[in-house]
Amino acid sequence: MLTSLQTSYSDTRADDLAWALGREPLPALAVLDLRLDGAALQLRLLGASHQVLLEEGGDTLSETVACIPGSSTPLPLGVSKRLGGREYEFAARVELLTECQFAGRAQELLALVAEHPHGLAGTFPGSPYAFTAMLAQRSEGQVRWRTWHAYPQEGQLVATRTRVGVRVPASAGAR
Repeated sequence: MLTSLQTSYSDTRADDLAWALGREPLPALAVLDLRLDGAALQLRLLGASHQVLLEEGGDTLSETVACIPGSSTPLPLGVSKRLGGREYEFAARVELLTECQFAGRAQELLALVAEHPHGLAGTFPGSPYAFTAMLAQRSEGQVRWRTWHAYPQEGQLVATRTRVGVRVPASAGAR
């Protein structure tokens, strides 16, 4: 789903993004509710940021990547945590792109997410390449999502990927 968001950026630089687990739902500009084989997933666009709410097997998880006033947790390159009986993995990277590269990448990502049944993207006024996009899937018993936060004025595209799944003992994977 592709939507035009009628607001300006609330975080206008990739360096302003922070990461947090367990935050309460924040006001959203657009929401996509999904059911993925027993998991309830809510993709939420927050300005040029995102929040994902996951409920599965009685467990809940909230991931937020946003400009969070007073946050002391900057956007990490990677996080791996055990949350109850689940493994949580998060990774982020910042791509530096030329204006031409940025335009091509933005068009590619917006087309991919807009047509996907588990995708949500929002574009912002002022630039056709100012957007936040999210794409979710369930694969091999895991819920996964990817996000892209575009900052065309800086030529930066922040890409994240998250995986949440049941913890598999090391001996079970070695067979």
